[in-house]
Formats: sequence, structure tokens, C-alpha cells
Amino acid sequence: MYESVIEFTLDTICPWYLPLPSLYPKASQEGEDKYEWYRKSRHGDSEEKMKMYTTLMSAYGVAEGIDYKFGGTVANTLQAHRVIQHYQETKGAETADRIVNSLYKQYFEEERHPSSPETLLRAATDAGVPEVDAKAFIADENEGMMDVKMLIQEQAGNGIDAVPYIVVAGRKRDMTLEGCREVEAYEKALKQVIKEST
Repeated sequence: MYESVIEFTLDTICPWYLPLPSLYPKASQEGEDKYEWYRKSRHGDSEEKMKMYTTLMSAYGVAEGIDYKFGGTVANTLQAHRVIQHYQETKGAETADRIVNSLYKQYFEEERHPSSPETLLRAATDAGVPEVDAKAFIADENEGMMDVKMLIQEQAGNGIDAVPYIVVAGRKRDMTLEGCREVEAYEKALKQVIKEST
């Protein structure tokens, strides 16, 4: 029986779609006001468009049990990616998934900074990483950073310029989904891989 692999490229501050530079490699760690940033950079500095966005996102969130908040800080997320990558390699995909879930909750629902040491420590401990181990890794901001930067470069070299970017590996061909998609698009891709793999 063929077992497909599904690869995800994502960013911890993206609910569904942003250009890959949203990893903000040149943005400061301190960041800036999230609401103002979204209004200016994503909605043409229009309060009306921003209101439409927050209303739409809130409605989507309610349907999924997510209480979106729009305050807080948007900032460089490289440190968050470093933590995710490290624990995916050392503790496995399940731990990395729990870290991502905690980061999403903290950023989108609790208006926390996306990659402050406090946010990262909470995400790691929420995922079951011992606090002393997580503190030591988070404090050394260079450990694993080269690997993360190389992975980002690799993704960019593969033509990935927006997230989420999902590849469902098929026996005959891969199915790729980029940006926000309806559930039906994912179902269609999975069914096609199953069909071509039997």
C-alpha cells in the first residue's frame, strides 16, 4: 500500500495566506502594532477594508472555535521557526505540531508577541518540553538558526513564495495547494492522490 507524505510550509502569524517574506527576516524582533500593520500593508490603509477583514476573520474563527483578536504585535518570526524546527528534529512532528498550535493560539487569540522568549517558552512547555531544556535552547538564539535560514532559502528556491504551501506526495504526481483554499480543494487533492495510487 502506498503511503503519501504531506509537506506543509507555513508561518506562525498567517491564518491562511501571506507572501513568504511574511517571515519578516528584516523586521525587528520588537515588531509593530498588528492592527495598524494589517490595515496599512494588507488593506491599503483603509479602515473600511480592515473592518471587513476583522469581521470575516472573526466569523471564520467562530465557526472553528477560534476567538480571533487583532491587537498585539506583528514581528519577525525567525526565532519561532527555529524553535519549531529544533523540536521537530529532536522530539518529533507531534511535539512540533503542539508548539505550532500554542503559537497560533497565543498570537491570534491572546495577542501575544509571535516570537518573544516568553511566547516561545510557553509554546515549548505547552508541547511537553521540560522548561529548563526549553529555556536553554530559546536563550541561545543562534543554535539552529543557520539550518532554518537554509530551509527558508530552499523553499524560496523551490518557487514557494506564499504560505501555506502544501504538497501531497502522490505515486504518479504531487498535488500542490498554495494559499487559502476551501476544504473541498484539500479533499479533491487527497482523493486524486488516492485514485492515482491504487
